[in-house]
Amino acid sequence: MRSEVNDIQIHWRESGRGEAVLFIHGFPFHGGQWDDQIDRLPMRWRLLAPDLRGFGRTDLGPGSGPLEMDLFADDLAGFLDALGIERAVVCGLSMGGYIAFALWRWHRERVRALVLCNTRAGADTEEGRAARRAQAGRVEQEGVASLANEMLPKLLSERTRAERPDVVEKVRSMIEATPAQTIVHALDGLADRLDSTELLPTIDVPTLVIGGSEDRITPPSELEFLANAIPDARLKMIEGAGHLTNLEAPAEFNLALVHFLEALGGH
Repeated sequence: MRSEVNDIQIHWRESGRGEAVLFIHGFPFHGGQWDDQIDRLPMRWRLLAPDLRGFGRTDLGPGSGPLEMDLFADDLAGFLDALGIERAVVCGLSMGGYIAFALWRWHRERVRALVLCNTRAGADTEEGRAARRAQAGRVEQEGVASLANEMLPKLLSERTRAERPDVVEKVRSMIEATPAQTIVHALDGLADRLDSTELLPTIDVPTLVIGGSEDRITPPSELEFLANAIPDARLKMIEGAGHLTNLEAPAEFNLALVHFLEALGGH
């Protein structure tokens, strides 16, 4: 499906009906990252997985500046407007979590509840920003395939890489389908994102924090920090999963999500 939002056409995947759940994908993927949720979760929720600006089949739009988390958040608020949705459960993974924080910062009235997956509240360190800019330079020089080769060992646990070639191939294909221009602008936006640590105590909606025990990018300590800093947040660690818990352990991820959604009531 496609809809005009702000200055772009947004493409999204959808299933079910009822209370809206908005899935926000990570970097450098697209809404297909959430296929195991869109296709397998109960149909009593309206499950929405948009491609963010420049990713998947959504337009990059005019201009060539950084793809900032606030810009993505504004796009998603407009997306909810276009669908006539007042509030949604917001589920973001990694970069999607950063965007969820931006939604809370600027559009918190749209957030019914939060699911924060494999993400962190802090901004990049100087070292982290330099690493992103070096990564952008390599993509410009060597192409997107080089990014896939660099990221895969960090994104997926050793067990997933050994036992789930289908997941490895899906992740690789999503990365390689992303335009180099989008990757470079997104890396700029990621490097410049705001620190959201001060937001955590203000989050007064139900919150679930999900992580993987083998996540090398956002290790369990980062998820424990979020769960401790957000009032009444729940924490679910999935054993053996890496940075992409929803892809690596979809059954466990979906079960935790269903329990959380059911506890919200209204069904």
